[in-house]
Parts: sequence; structure tokens; C-alpha cells
Amino acid sequence: MLFSPMTLGELELPNRLVMAPLTRVRSGKEGIPGPLVVEHYRQRASLGLIVSEGTYPSPAGRGFPGQPGLVTEEQLKGWAAVTAAVHAEGGRIFAQVMHAGRVTHEDTNGGHQVVAPSAIAIDGETRTYEGKKPFPVPHALTAEELPGIVQEFVTASRNAIGAGFDGVELHSANGYLLHEFLAPSANQRDDVYGGSPANRARFVIEVTRAVVDAIGADRVGIRISPEHNVQGATELDTADVTETYKVLVDALAPLKLAYLSVLHKDPTTSALVQDLRTRFGGTFLLNSGFGVITTREEAKALVADGHADAVVVGRPAIANPDLVRRWREGLPTNEPDPSTFYTNDAKGYTDYPAYQN
Repeated sequence: MLFSPMTLGELELPNRLVMAPLTRVRSGKEGIPGPLVVEHYRQRASLGLIVSEGTYPSPAGRGFPGQPGLVTEEQLKGWAAVTAAVHAEGGRIFAQVMHAGRVTHEDTNGGHQVVAPSAIAIDGETRTYEGKKPFPVPHALTAEELPGIVQEFVTASRNAIGAGFDGVELHSANGYLLHEFLAPSANQRDDVYGGSPANRARFVIEVTRAVVDAIGADRVGIRISPEHNVQGATELDTADVTETYKVLVDALAPLKLAYLSVLHKDPTTSALVQDLRTRFGGTFLLNSGFGVITTREEAKALVADGHADAVVVGRPAIANPDLVRRWREGLPTNEPDPSTFYTNDAKGYTDYPAYQN
């Protein structure tokens, strides 16, 4: 079943393997995807769906050096070359729209104010153009500033469609801005966007509705990572986590999004994950690996056993541009080289070979 076709939004996917959004920092200080990025995505067009690396919707939302944006004309031209190359190979590609929130630094985002739901810094350091530095205390967004952030997501999503993407994935996972509103460790507001699970879910719902209104629900997916507990966005109270994500998914379900993508370390035994699938009622993507590599056998079982409609994979797609063929035919696979994940050239990016008969 992993290699059978499926419908996602208005797209017909030839298989149920989805390339995860993968930070690869190959777009330079100006955030412009170049020919190297074009080739990387083109090589992987046989996957059922490609989700791009996280792209920033505004300069302040840039999270790390080398990250591409969806802001300037040059960035959009770069992405147009990417999407044209993927489509020429018969592929489909969504742009992941990611505002880093407090997971950045002024030395990374060009001196822009770092923002978050609350003025709470992450404990740790971040890579900047000037080397590693402690995360700064972010500016707590006021209620009056939030509509402007919503508009950034809307504009970036429209820009993505204009650059030829088939849709967008809203990044509400892994400790970035939207997830920060959901997580009580990052959101200690006392207004209508903080406190209760319903209040903490409010901003994510507002962003999603606005993007749906702008580009259509069939072109919008969303990614969440309940209980993932990274980058200071900790969710340790089981009852609170359950209620927060129930509220969120119950509000998203009527929108009829293209998909809900869930990152969870134990998706087959987590009652929360499968309850969210039932509540969502639409196309459901699962990503079981972040620190763990998803195997061919696990991916096949997730679909065959009815846990997900499609499986999101990261490192296997990094190392194997022809992953679909290799997994379908049971062929040997290349091993990913972690030392090249965040470098700036072709090594470990476009030089992984396809299988040779």
C-alpha cells in the first residue's frame, strides 16, 4: 500500500512517501535558492510529495543562516526554478512556511527584533553568522501586533503559490512560533492567546483560517509535534497536551485542509495521535522519526496497518534521491552522512547516487 496512489487535496500522488521538510541551509545569506537547490529537489521528484525545507515569511522570522525565504523577488524566482524542475520530472511540492519565533538571533535575521508569545528565552545557544550565541530574550508580541504576523503567513503563502508550489505546509511544530503559542513553557500570556488550551490554540487557528481564505483549503497542510519537547517548547502535562491538540484539531477539521502531518516518536501506540486522526477526518501523514531514522518496514506497516495515509521520511530521502524505487524493489540504500547536513555545497546534498542496475 505504501506504493499505491492517493489523493491529497486536489493532487493525485503516485505513492504514499512524503519527503519531510529538511533544513539544509544551502541558500546563502540572501536566502535565495540557487541551481544547487533546484537540482536537490529535482532529483527527489519521484516521491509522492515533497515538502520544502522551512522557508521564512518575513526577515524577522528567519531562524538560521542559509535558510531560504518567501519574501523577495529574487527568492521567489529561485523557488520558481525549483518548482518548475520538480514539475518537469512529474513531481509535486509544497512549501513549508516557518516563522522561527524565538528560535533565532538578531545576528541571524538581519538585526530584526526576535519575537515570541512571551518574553522567555530558550536555554541554550544558536548558530549565527557571527558564530554560536545564546538565544536572546524575545519581544512578547502584543495583541495588536498579531494580525501583522498573520498577514506575513498569508503573503508568504500567496508568494509560494505564485512561485509554482502546489500548496503550503504551516509549520506548527518543533518549537517555532506557531508551536510556541501552543506550548505552555513558551506561552505564559494572560490575554485571550494564553492560559487555557483553547486560548493557546487560538493564534494557530487564526493563521490557518487566514491562509485557507487566501489560497484555498486544498492547498494547505499543517504540521504539529505534540510531546516532542524540543527547543524549549515542552509539553509535559498529558491532560493539557491532550486538550490543547483536541481543541486545535477540532477547529481545523471543518476547514477540510489538504492534510494534517504529525511528528511523534510513538505514533502507533499513542492514544493521542490516533484520536487526532479520527478528529481530523482527512488525509493524515505520520512522521515517526526525528532522532530515529524511519525504516522501509516501519513505513510500510504504518500505511498497511491503517495508522496513516502516507509516511513522512527525512534522512532516507536525503541519502537516496530514488528512495521510492529502492524501497519498492527492496534494493540496498545509501547511508546519510550527518556531517554534511548543514554545510553549503554539493557534498552530501546532490551527490548521493541513484541505484545502478
